[in-house]
Amino acid sequence: MTAPTLVTGATGFVGSAVARNLVERGHTLRLMVRKGSDLTNLRDLPAELVEGDLSTPDSFDAAVKGCRYVFHVAADYRLWVPDPVPMMIANVEGTRALMLAAQKAGVERIVYCSSVAALGLIGDGTISDEETPVHEHGVIGIYKRSKYRAEQEVLRLVHERALPAVIVNPSTPVGPRDIKPTPTGQMILDCAAGRMPAYVDTGVNIVHVDDVAEGHALALERGRIGEKYILGGQNYLLRDLFAMTAEIAGVAPPRISLPQAVIWPVAVASEWLSRAFGIAPRVTTEMLAMSHKKMFFSSDKAIRELGYAPRPAREAVKDAIDWFRQHGMLD
Repeated sequence: MTAPTLVTGATGFVGSAVARNLVERGHTLRLMVRKGSDLTNLRDLPAELVEGDLSTPDSFDAAVKGCRYVFHVAADYRLWVPDPVPMMIANVEGTRALMLAAQKAGVERIVYCSSVAALGLIGDGTISDEETPVHEHGVIGIYKRSKYRAEQEVLRLVHERALPAVIVNPSTPVGPRDIKPTPTGQMILDCAAGRMPAYVDTGVNIVHVDDVAEGHALALERGRIGEKYILGGQNYLLRDLFAMTAEIAGVAPPRISLPQAVIWPVAVASEWLSRAFGIAPRVTTEMLAMSHKKMFFSSDKAIRELGYAPRPAREAVKDAIDWFRQHGMLD
């Protein structure tokens, strides 16, 4: 019997894409899922399901037992939380505990899904890469800080305990099966529905979610232990991304560029309402602070060392819009 490959976070947007890619490669899958998770993205996947949660490390030993490989994709991914402690516990302490459990179980290789959020960012339109200097005090937002700390912990375990881990840093995935949707998917959805009247002057790197999944598999097959690989696509100013999204969807693009100072009071009020009524805010002060820097990245290292070949960002946006339409999320 073939030893299974464990994927955490497989019910999610990136995790389900990774799981599908591994099935196509012939892996026998074991998927760690949280109790009560939406299993829609796993409906047609042949896989063993085991219950586990990043906040309950006691579940990890059973999940990794007998596995040859581990893909750790699960994370608490929210751009705003009323209490940062649970996110830190899940993303940092949960990652550390899973890495140690996998190594103890004799796992041959681990692919850890970090994020470009953990990397250095120049921010003025200059393109950053894996070697761009980064310090925690320069990392804005609780999610980004949690991913930075988790990545640093994985690197420490590689150097101090010979953890057999390769790190991948996806940029901003877009595409099908974004069931929540993710914050970026929600932006694409709002723009495609004509609900995006204005934008701020910033930039992002857009990549097809299935290319991110392919990059994970390539990191397993060709990546070097202890190395980081950015899995990105194309760099876009937000204005140009929304113009392309609107053109694909057949709606008018947003034409108003709003300065930060105008939106800041709205963000403050939105956060207050969220704390009072438990509704996730659409805009926060941390989001605005992050938007001061253009999040442009290079995937040259992954292209060169892994054979990574991302498709044009337009295909990612079109596939996302088509999927939203097919699933009744976009009229």
